[in-house]
Amino acid sequence: MSTPARPANRHHKRPRGEGQWALGYREPLNKNEENKKNDDGLNVRQRIIDVYSKRGFDSIDPADLRGRFRWLGLYTQRKPGIDGGKTAILEPEELDDRYFMLRVRIDGGQLSLEQLRVIADISNEYARGTADITDRQNIQLHWIEVEAVPDIWERLEAVGLSTTEACGDTPRVVLGCPLAGIDADEVIDGTRQIHDITERYIGDKAFSNLPRKFKSAVSGCPAHCTVHEINDVAFVGVVNERGEQGFDVWVGGGLSTNPMFGKRLGAFVRPDQVHEVWAGICGVFRDYGYRRLRHRARIKFLVGDWGAGKFRQVLETEYLKYTLPDGPAPEQPRGGRRDHVGVYPQKDGNFYVGFAPKVGRVDGDKLHQIADIAERHGSTRVRTTVEQKMVVLDVAPDQVDSIVRELEAADLRVTPSTFRRQTMACTGIEFCKLAIVETKATASDLIDELEKRLPGFTDPLTINVNGCPNSCARIQVADIGLKGQLVVDDKGEQVEGFQIHLGGSIGLNPTFGRKVRGLKATAAELPDYVERVVRNFEKQKNEGETFSEWVQRADEADLK
Repeated sequence: MSTPARPANRHHKRPRGEGQWALGYREPLNKNEENKKNDDGLNVRQRIIDVYSKRGFDSIDPADLRGRFRWLGLYTQRKPGIDGGKTAILEPEELDDRYFMLRVRIDGGQLSLEQLRVIADISNEYARGTADITDRQNIQLHWIEVEAVPDIWERLEAVGLSTTEACGDTPRVVLGCPLAGIDADEVIDGTRQIHDITERYIGDKAFSNLPRKFKSAVSGCPAHCTVHEINDVAFVGVVNERGEQGFDVWVGGGLSTNPMFGKRLGAFVRPDQVHEVWAGICGVFRDYGYRRLRHRARIKFLVGDWGAGKFRQVLETEYLKYTLPDGPAPEQPRGGRRDHVGVYPQKDGNFYVGFAPKVGRVDGDKLHQIADIAERHGSTRVRTTVEQKMVVLDVAPDQVDSIVRELEAADLRVTPSTFRRQTMACTGIEFCKLAIVETKATASDLIDELEKRLPGFTDPLTINVNGCPNSCARIQVADIGLKGQLVVDDKGEQVEGFQIHLGGSIGLNPTFGRKVRGLKATAAELPDYVERVVRNFEKQKNEGETFSEWVQRADEADLK
């Protein structure tokens, strides 16, 4: 008996669409996309003001609570006492506390003293004094109750600050050099361009439903302090062959579990064009970005598949409707660290003073203290950096010694150890629902221990501590990147620990950290491990060799 012929298309199924709007795939392919189609995330603002702040936490619609609230900078924080082994097992509602993390957008890292004091007051009145400076120049507060949110917004907005699109599938804070407009060596001041983007497009529903988050940077910093290589879009100051100042544009950088460096489009963008080129790139992402799978929804995957050439062609023909001229690549970054910590001259004869809070952790009282110290020394403005640090601008020459003394006395180090200066940590299990391990206290203790054990070590060395695989603290581009996970200790017990990435870097020789087979440490072992590997580096390094360069050639035994 003959077997019936199978339908011809059985082995040739049409490939499932990636959910790209521009190709006609408008139907939501996952729950996140469905929520966004049902109601724009920005619309939750009015419900928070009119309903949730009056009726309390239990009145919040789950689709708003774990979705649209992010469009206004609000995430539920982790309920205390849930260990890291439960992070991936429990349902979101089991991890949720009744309090929120609130992220204040600080575009370009620019703050007046009035703005800083408003954040300090909100911290003390509504956030149990908490405040963390992030590696995207924002300040995050914790323990926020929904009832307080309208008053917080009113206070922030009265001084020109906002939480709009600080989180969510939106254009988040735009990074900028904290020395924009004052660095004698800067290629171009990107302040106006950052304002153009934020004033025109943040809160605009044309860009409030992107496939995923969208991170931007605009800077003419000669040290390349905004880490343009790992942003979704970055405008980097250049001077073309005619001597005109402008920007080189990069797209498709990002870390997380699938890290990629951004690609140059090779186009020269005039200062007045930046906002429309930014909007065009954001539009390409909105319309062509992959919406089917959340883990493939960042623009880096689209750029990786298309390449820079096709991306630029689509941008110019479908969005800008004009051709951008070719332009030069940025100059190599100025040598040394990128973080602007220390005392340096401004182009107007004054000085800026950069200082290092420990792993970005401050509090409301400390923010007030920073504002008071700055004001006493004639400054009216401070800046946040992408390394979880701060800078006071416009200090007169005869005030420098005094401000340095006062900041140091407040444990805000202007001349910190390498370990204080270059250790970063994400939020960690204390507040974050994605985290597996503690980070801030672990990193802080690590700094203290390394300062005792290695007091003479002065080479640049970045140590980035992350509580989960998502790389908020940029573990893949750190000299020592620590990815939180549970590990088994020598007693056979499961404890907090880290997978170790070594020798990552950006700048002159961008490379992702090397993973050595089986290289893990418990949190308790970290000081011993870092001390051991740093001493090996000191013994073996060549003249002028960086830690990252040494790691690439070192024997595995010396890295363990």
